[in-house]
Amino acid sequence: MFRKILIANRGEIALRIATVCRSLGVRTVAVYSEADAGLPHVEAADEALAIGPAPARDSYLNQTAILEAARKSGAEAIHPGYGFLSENAEFARAVSEAGIVFVGPPPEAMLRMKDKSEARRLAAAAGVPVVPGSDGTVETLADGLEVGRRIGYPLLVKAANGGGGIGMTVAQDEASLEKAMRSCADRARSAFGRPGVYLERYFPAPRHLEVQILGDGETTLHLFERECSVQRRYQKVVEETASPLVLDKGPAFGERLYAAALAAARAFGYANAGTVELLIGDGEPYFMEMNARLQVEHPVTEATTGVDLIGWQLRIAAGERLSFGQSEVRRSGHAFEFRIYAEDPVRFLPSPGKLLHFEPPVGEGIRCDSGYRTGDTVTPYYDPMIAKLIVSGASRAEAIERSGAALAAFRIEGIKHNVPLHQRIVASEAFRRGELDTRFLERLPKL
Repeated sequence: MFRKILIANRGEIALRIATVCRSLGVRTVAVYSEADAGLPHVEAADEALAIGPAPARDSYLNQTAILEAARKSGAEAIHPGYGFLSENAEFARAVSEAGIVFVGPPPEAMLRMKDKSEARRLAAAAGVPVVPGSDGTVETLADGLEVGRRIGYPLLVKAANGGGGIGMTVAQDEASLEKAMRSCADRARSAFGRPGVYLERYFPAPRHLEVQILGDGETTLHLFERECSVQRRYQKVVEETASPLVLDKGPAFGERLYAAALAAARAFGYANAGTVELLIGDGEPYFMEMNARLQVEHPVTEATTGVDLIGWQLRIAAGERLSFGQSEVRRSGHAFEFRIYAEDPVRFLPSPGKLLHFEPPVGEGIRCDSGYRTGDTVTPYYDPMIAKLIVSGASRAEAIERSGAALAAFRIEGIKHNVPLHQRIVASEAFRRGELDTRFLERLPKL
C-alpha cells in the first residue's frame, strides 16, 4: 500500500478519501484553492498545499499546479475523486510519466471511453445494444443535420469529452439544432476545456440505470445496479439501489444489465472502479457511456454490499488483486442517496453564502457525507452540492420511512437548500410505488 497520496479534489469526496486512507494507514496531502482554505477536507489531511485562485481552471483543473504539489509533497499516488480531472486521460498519463500512480483506470482505457464514437463501437462489437447516434464528434451544423436526417428527432446533444449531464441539450427539430449544439459546446468548453459535441436519439421519458464495475486488470466484477432516474436538467438528484425497475422485472432483467455492463467494461480494457450507464427506452436497455471514475452515488452500493469502493480503488492502484469473486458479492437491503444542494428549492438557482447552522441527521441507517460544517461558506465557484444524505433499510419501504424522518431532522440555516424538494419526492405516492423516469420531477406538484 502507498505511504502517501495526494487528493486532487475538494469537499466531501476529498474528506471521504482522507478518511479511508487513514483507516489504511496512508498519509494524505490535500490541495485547496484560495476559496477553500478553511474547509474540513484541508484540515483532515496530514498535509495541505495551496494550488491557486478560486476559479476551478486556476486551481482544481490546473494540472501543472497539482503535479507540482504531488512532487513537492512526495506523494506516491494521486486520487482524483470525481469531477475535475478524474476522467482526463492526458492528466492520468502525465501523472504516470511523473512517476506517480493515478488511482483510476489506465489512460488508454480512459481514452476509449472518452471518445463517444469509439466507446459506442467497442460496446456494439461486444454485443451491447447502443442508443442510435452520431458516429463521432459532430464538428459542423451540416454534420449535425445529416445525423438528424438519419436517425430522426428529437436529438440529445451531449459533450463529447465529459459527463455528468453537463451541457446536455435537446433539439426538437432542425430549426433548434444549431442553438442546441452551440449551447452544449460552450458549456463543454467551460467545464472540460473541449467544445466537441455528440448526438444521439432522445427518449422523452426513459429510465436511467447504471451498473457499478470493479476490476483489477484480470478479474472484472459487477456490484449490481443503481437507479438514477430522478433528475433535473440531466443532473441526478436522488439515486437508489436496488432499482425498482429491476425489482419489478425480476432477476433475469438484472442479469441482462450486468452482463451488458461487464461486456462493455472488458471491451474497454477497464481496471479499477467504474460505472456503465444504461438508458432504458421502450423497455430495453441501451449502453450510453462508461464513467472512468468513482460516482457521486457510490455510497448506496457500499451501504448494500459492504464493499468499500474507495478502499479497493487504492488497493488495486497499489497492485493488489481482488480478494473475492462474483459469487461473493451480495446485496442486502435498500439504500437511497439524496443530493443536498445550496439552491433555491423553487427557482433552482444557486444559493451561496455562510452556513449559520449545519446539522445533519443521525440514527440507524443514516450516513451523511459533507465537506461543510457550521460557519463554513459555500462559494459560487463550484458545484453547489453541500452534502449527500445516504439512508438505508432492510426494504425499500423501510428506507423510505427512514428517509422522510432524516430529511425532516436535517437542519440547514443561512442559505437556501433543496431539502424541501427531497421531502416532496419522498412523500410522493409515485415515488413510493417506484414509478420513476427522468421526467419524474416535472410531474411533482409544485410548492
